[in-house]
Amino acid sequence: MLRPFKYILPLFFLAATALRPAAQTLAEPSGMIPPHYLTEAATNNPAVQAAFHLYEATLQKIPQAGAYADPVLDIGFFLEPMDIVGGRQAADFRLMQMFPWFGTRKAARTEAQHMAQMTFEQFRETRDNLYLDIYTQWYLLCSLQQQRNNTQEHLALLHQLETLALQKFTAGGSAQPAAASPQGESGRQPSPQAASAGGGGMGGMNMSPSPQAAATGNTSSMGSMGNTMSGMNAASPGMSEVLRIQLETAEAESTLETILSETTAGKARFNTLLNRPPETEIILPEGFSQIPFLLDTAEVMRIAVGQNPMLGMFAEEALAYTAKAEMDRKMGYPMFGIGLQYMLINKTAAAPQEGRMEMGGMSAAPAATGMDKMNGKDMFMPMLSVTLPIYRNKHKAALRENNLLRRASEAQYADALNRLQAELYQFKHQSDDAA
Repeated sequence: MLRPFKYILPLFFLAATALRPAAQTLAEPSGMIPPHYLTEAATNNPAVQAAFHLYEATLQKIPQAGAYADPVLDIGFFLEPMDIVGGRQAADFRLMQMFPWFGTRKAARTEAQHMAQMTFEQFRETRDNLYLDIYTQWYLLCSLQQQRNNTQEHLALLHQLETLALQKFTAGGSAQPAAASPQGESGRQPSPQAASAGGGGMGGMNMSPSPQAAATGNTSSMGSMGNTMSGMNAASPGMSEVLRIQLETAEAESTLETILSETTAGKARFNTLLNRPPETEIILPEGFSQIPFLLDTAEVMRIAVGQNPMLGMFAEEALAYTAKAEMDRKMGYPMFGIGLQYMLINKTAAAPQEGRMEMGGMSAAPAATGMDKMNGKDMFMPMLSVTLPIYRNKHKAALRENNLLRRASEAQYADALNRLQAELYQFKHQSDDAA
């Protein structure tokens, strides 16, 4: 009879906490869990810490998603300088920075933000599940303590009943032979005829009783045996009652030992949820009382849709896939690159001057002088590059993938909402049954 109540009780009290103030003390008769246990669990529980660190790690992906690609620097050296017009080229330096299509970085940051929010909803779910485990374990411990108190009171009553039954049995067993003794003695008294016969027959020594005396003696003996049997039958119900009480006492003591063992295991489980040694003592209230509350399923469902972590996670996941689809669509557009090229040029040896030719009184010296100005002069050249996304199949496949993943998240959201509604009505049934 206690097994269903054992599992319904935590749910019943957990729903009642929504209508009670959070600040409670250990001395309250309602048995509400002290808030510091929840704070300690949220701070020290390893599962909650792992979920929160995962959320913090996901936040670091937002700057990565919105960052530009690293610039590319190309450096080339000639083992033997190459002769070019105006000098000898010794090295070549190229620096290029690529820029995605307009709005691509914003879509990437939006996707990273939704993924981080989804991880935060997972953290909330882990924390809320921890709170539920703590509430459940707390009220199970309160239930076990109440059962222990009831069992101890039951044992005290059984000991009193056993004492009364023993006294009743003892009194009934000693009074019955005393009542049967006078009848037996009167049955053994000789009749007047036997006395006169014995007195008159002294000479002949005739000691045999008369037929009337023999009949009287037999009747008295049968009466004594009947009284003894009736006394034994009267004592049997009292003894059976004592044995029944002793058996019930043994069963209650065994139940008490089981409750104590379950309490020890429950306290260890409660301490592990708070990430502290299992032997740490837990102060439980002396008793608890039922908290009446009205469960408005429509209002609870409205709040659950806005606050349930699982629904929020699926909603954020769908938004993340929508943003990723926008990013993949813009990744299919050209990317632009702006760069600079620097060529290191050494001077060449001066050309011989005595071999110059003159034509029509004009000398070639001015031309040679212009080439001398360019000799050994380093060169800078701005560059512009554009990617040509002509292979469209991969971009189309990425868009279809994101669309299917978004539809899958929406279907998971609808399934989680349906299961949440079913669990809500099942909980309402359990709370009504427990009440």
